[in-house]
Amino acid sequence: MSFHAYMLRCADGSFYVGHTDNLEHRVGQHETGETKGYTQKRRPVTLAWQQDFGSRNEALEAERQIKGWSRAKKEALIAGDRGLVSQLARKSFDTGLRQAQPLLRTNGLETEIEQTPPPVIVLVRPQLGENIGKAARAMLNFGLVELRLVAPRDGWPNPQAGPAASGADIVLEQAAVFDSVAAAVADCTHVYATTVRKRGVTKPVATPEAAARAIHTDPGRAAILFGPERSGLETDDVALARTIITVPINPEFGSLNLAQAVILVAYEWSKGQELAQPPETEMPLPAPQGELDGMIAQLDDMLVAANFFFPPARTETVRRTLRTLLTKPGWSAQEVRTMRGVLAALDGRKARRSAPVERGELIGDGGLDETLP
Repeated sequence: MSFHAYMLRCADGSFYVGHTDNLEHRVGQHETGETKGYTQKRRPVTLAWQQDFGSRNEALEAERQIKGWSRAKKEALIAGDRGLVSQLARKSFDTGLRQAQPLLRTNGLETEIEQTPPPVIVLVRPQLGENIGKAARAMLNFGLVELRLVAPRDGWPNPQAGPAASGADIVLEQAAVFDSVAAAVADCTHVYATTVRKRGVTKPVATPEAAARAIHTDPGRAAILFGPERSGLETDDVALARTIITVPINPEFGSLNLAQAVILVAYEWSKGQELAQPPETEMPLPAPQGELDGMIAQLDDMLVAANFFFPPARTETVRRTLRTLLTKPGWSAQEVRTMRGVLAALDGRKARRSAPVERGELIGDGGLDETLP
């Protein structure tokens, strides 16, 4: 029996990568919309690339790896451009979705260098489809795509998972179901169990941050176990793990929901991955001291005219307090000019109000004041 990794080109120009043991049937499902999720909304789709493998694991590894590639790299693979694929592999700084494995040979192309793969998230006996969907959303937020389910209570697929995933369809579509924890982690060399309670077993204990560092540096695939919503992992589940992951938490209220637990671990793993970052905003340079002193002097003159400094004996103390207050923010030149404009407007408004006005004249800048009676 042969297995296939494949790549579809969607109507919107994006790519979908998967694996199957029946390529013709699977592609047909994508073409007709029978396969729910990503491709259903992006038809028509066409088969752009495929490769045969001798085992499901090999096909799955190829799928994981190619999913994380850049668009240019996928296009080069489709075109069979060995030189370009190799060049892009050497320069690759793909996102956290990248699933680099030992050299993958596709159509004779050596396309990738060895790198520790991202961890597998294993939900053990999850109860609600909504929680599975929320966990999938948390995973994809931080670049994790491989989800394994052990004996989900309400079966799989679960119609409640999709809406809760909020677009993380690729994680749900690729989710694999297993009858036991042992089967779910059989191909993993490092197994972590998440728990906040002592289980009567002696295991090394690590924070999510320490576990993430180990996953990045240790060779082989890691699996992270999360227990059912009501009770968490059982002692026998924890016994299968080599390390326990736990977090400092309020001893009076130590309950995390499933998605919260997943997002804590996924976030720590994602540090150092080249995921999208919020753009940095360049802060303006602080105003020269002379400009700041001018603003403070302007305010001081207005306060003197308003008889603000009282009693006189506290004048210097109050002035120092005001200067301290006004020099704390690190005003930019533009902010100083704006504030001085505000002060000038307030000072001018006072002068205009003291002058006689005709009935119906509008007072103030911009015509925002009421009409005098």
